[in-house]
Amino acid sequence: MFSWMVLISVPSNYLFAQGINNNWLSGYSSLSGLPEHNVSLIDYFTGSATLTLNPMEMEFRQTHANISDKNGNLLFYTNGYYIADATGDTMLNGGGINPSAYTSIYPDGLLLPQSHLFIAFPADSNKYYLIHSTVDDMVQVKAENLYYSVIDMTLNSGLGGVINKNQILISDNLNIGKISAIKHGNGRDWWVVCHKINTNTFFKLLITPQGVSQPTMQSIGIVRPKDIGQTYFSPDGSKFAYYYFEHGLEIFDFDRCTGMFSNPVFMPPDTIAGTGIAFSPNNNVLYASAGDSLYQFDLTSANITASKTLVAVWDSFYSGVFGGFPTYFQLMALAPDGKIYITTGNSTFHYHIIDQPDSLGTACNVIQHGLDINHYYFNTLPNHPNYHLGPLVGSICDSITGLPPPEENLTLKLYPNPNSGIFQITYTPLPENLKLQVFNILGEEVHAQLLPQWSQLQNINIGKLPAGVYMAAITSSASSKSVKFLVE
Repeated sequence: MFSWMVLISVPSNYLFAQGINNNWLSGYSSLSGLPEHNVSLIDYFTGSATLTLNPMEMEFRQTHANISDKNGNLLFYTNGYYIADATGDTMLNGGGINPSAYTSIYPDGLLLPQSHLFIAFPADSNKYYLIHSTVDDMVQVKAENLYYSVIDMTLNSGLGGVINKNQILISDNLNIGKISAIKHGNGRDWWVVCHKINTNTFFKLLITPQGVSQPTMQSIGIVRPKDIGQTYFSPDGSKFAYYYFEHGLEIFDFDRCTGMFSNPVFMPPDTIAGTGIAFSPNNNVLYASAGDSLYQFDLTSANITASKTLVAVWDSFYSGVFGGFPTYFQLMALAPDGKIYITTGNSTFHYHIIDQPDSLGTACNVIQHGLDINHYYFNTLPNHPNYHLGPLVGSICDSITGLPPPEENLTLKLYPNPNSGIFQITYTPLPENLKLQVFNILGEEVHAQLLPQWSQLQNINIGKLPAGVYMAAITSSASSKSVKFLVE
């Protein structure tokens, strides 16, 4: 069985991590021979979304995790049924993950958002953990095990192989999916979080150079029956949100040093009802889907619940052939371009886009069905934590030496060059807004804008610039970088 995949690719080069989350995959089988079942390669390197066909054997539903190298080259990926290597073949010993009856009936990909997550070993750049789960009890719709598997990239001529598989980390009754991770305050280790079903208890694991710790538990917030939905840490790790429409939305503070949640804020189901959430790049805004509506919360407000703002209502657009399906608002993810992408809740050709997610109210600019991949996909988004997050500077756990601050490695690339005033820049993701300025040959500023925190690329359209030589410069609080380009 073969399929054509969506590959959203962002070439880059930043320390050990800049390109690590730059590929998004989704797609259906092309076995039917119908063109609408071929899904596209979306390549942002050209400065816009260029659609090409990229055949791969794996197909996806709602379960997807992948990881790339520092240059954005896809290393391996999974749909919950098996792990594929960079060639698209099953990785050495990569079959047979997630042993359960549920897994066996979904060889085309599991229906479990955020149920898989790749994390590099803190002290070995050739090894990776896959943290994963499935449905172990189809009657109660719950997971009974949280697993880890280990991938060694020195095997099989650099294509990698699985050396430990389906090792049990937690054996308990767990809510399905919603595996989230954030860097420890030391900037090296990782916290991994999941939730125990029918309780208000979170399980927490710490990944260090010594391995994966025994789980600890914290009971806080509301009791959560079986659910699906999404959980996310804010990009800086200071906040955590848990959302499913039947049981409401919760927002917590999080301490990256201790791993403790605190100060829960609860929005009951009659306040907001949906399945998807995402934080803005600046950590101050949270978005929540509600089927035919999209809401925004101001996390800097003294009353977060009262800050709820309706920012979009479904515009009655249908996507696909033969009339298509409605493009509602469902799952969300913050992408490397600093925008939030939203699935439609159905098999469609489109994603919605929140173009300016740091902005309050309708200034966030929701572009409904703004990304057309021209082929069907089924609500697929990758589960990518913020791989770029560094230490919590000045905290008691900022104790590891030898980690260079990212500001010392500021990079800037511009493509194409020459251009017509329409181009793309790629740059180092940082925990601050960078400033982009464009100057003409006389040193006069002809364009300026802020770049979102943690973003890695922006498409720039300055418009009718006169032909000539220009300079683009980005500035952080610690350094700057510039590049010359020619407008023809």
